[in-house]
Amino acid sequence: MIFGRIKSLDAILATAEKKSLVRTLGPLQLTLLGVGAIIGTGIFVLTAAAAQKAGPGMMWSFIIAGAVCAFAALCYSEIASMVPVSGSAYTYTYAVVGELLAWMVGWALILEYAVAASAVSVGWSGYFMGLMKSLTGLELPQALSAGPAWTMNGFIPNADFSHGVINIPAIVVALAVTALLVIGTTESARVNAVLVAVKVAALTAFIALTLPALDTGNFSPFAPNGWFGPEGTSGMGIVGAAASIFFAYVGFDAVSTAAEETKDPQRNVPIGLIGSLALCTIFYLFVAAGAIGAIGAQPVVGLDGSVVAPGSKGFAEACATAAHAGDLVCSNEALAHVLRSINWTVVGNALGLAANLALPSVILMMMFGQTRIFFVMARDGLLPEKLASIHPRFKTPHIVTMVTGVFVAIAAALLPVGQLADISNSGTLFAFFMVSIAVLVLRVRDPNRARPFRTPAVWFVAPMAGIGCLFLFFNLPVDAQMVLPVWGGLGLLLYFLYGYRKSHVARGIVETHEQDVGIPPQPVPPMPGAHTPGGRDA
Repeated sequence: MIFGRIKSLDAILATAEKKSLVRTLGPLQLTLLGVGAIIGTGIFVLTAAAAQKAGPGMMWSFIIAGAVCAFAALCYSEIASMVPVSGSAYTYTYAVVGELLAWMVGWALILEYAVAASAVSVGWSGYFMGLMKSLTGLELPQALSAGPAWTMNGFIPNADFSHGVINIPAIVVALAVTALLVIGTTESARVNAVLVAVKVAALTAFIALTLPALDTGNFSPFAPNGWFGPEGTSGMGIVGAAASIFFAYVGFDAVSTAAEETKDPQRNVPIGLIGSLALCTIFYLFVAAGAIGAIGAQPVVGLDGSVVAPGSKGFAEACATAAHAGDLVCSNEALAHVLRSINWTVVGNALGLAANLALPSVILMMMFGQTRIFFVMARDGLLPEKLASIHPRFKTPHIVTMVTGVFVAIAAALLPVGQLADISNSGTLFAFFMVSIAVLVLRVRDPNRARPFRTPAVWFVAPMAGIGCLFLFFNLPVDAQMVLPVWGGLGLLLYFLYGYRKSHVARGIVETHEQDVGIPPQPVPPMPGAHTPGGRDA
């Protein structure tokens, strides 16, 4: 009975003590890690994609996405403070609704973290190429600095290589961040703290220079594509942009995946989660207002006058025309482009340099979160336990980090940033939906367990988080929606071929405490319907 395989919270905590990571992170580092994960491609790069979908109405898109994320953050904070171990939504689901759905959540989180890291790598590539061209006049051929444009013919993807073949800079930055993560968490956090300071300073300068140049006329028409986009379009309009721009907020839950490496996690994880989200929301609204007010943010239309989605072939063709060469929506380095357009060229170049330095911190946190998800799934036996190996010198899960890095580099090489962000969101929204359910189930099933942080008005907040996640998911482009069930089907196949038999819970294995690290896991009487270590049903 796979739905009966629930790993108790006490067993989860005991397992974490057995194969634990070193606790090195405090509240300030956690908040900085959260800010580093959140502020990045969403505001530096996806501003252009959101403008193409919603025009100036993307201001509402940021508010809608931020509201859903705030509800989800409160749910995350409660469970993360109760279960201060690696694994994020995967671990929480395992403790509440069982192994099968936990596997599906962990599998979906690959779409959140690894694909998100790929999206940010592509975003970094755009800023890097823009800075190089502005400072030196040199640029790579388009074929080597951008991936192809993709369209879906049912379930069959079609690639158009006329505007790009492979994104070399994105590959380079993804592999460089992988190397940094192999070296160690503490070193990564220190580098990240510096990069966050650079990023916040750059955005502050952007706000200070663009708001005085604000022209209220640039906000009209405010919603050129309406709230849900023209009929026959998918993922457009203000709500469609909110579903995409949700990507700009999701880094906050990477803080919860660092719980096992956090000092006093019951206190510090909620501080890191809520503090980083609040800081980033303020920045987003001011930066978006500055970008729109300074040069405008109206969408381009296809050569035939049709509404076109960012990253599509029709969009690429429209942006290639001289009439739209200077439009915000067509820029691969939106914020630097805005500053150069209002005659702050030097500062625009400086912001481009800041993005080149800062966006890797977002890639770092996305890959950090992904490797820790894999680490804890392997520790539970659902993936090969070799993936949970710790490097003898660097004390990091080096094997799974390198595997993740290769996956991230390949996706970054071949896909545009907007489509990567939408695919990432499909996995993210599913995981957040499961966390909102887990909070309510735990309140009923285990009401007396200590909750260092309690979600306020939980019977309102958690349902709103779940409903909000479903609402945004069904307003993603159809091809992004379809990725989740297809990816989930592949995950189910892998689970029943490997994880179903190898699961520690299925085999009746419970791991104990840190001082017993050299002792093999001890078998306990298996649950009804579970598999014994010999593989036979009990």
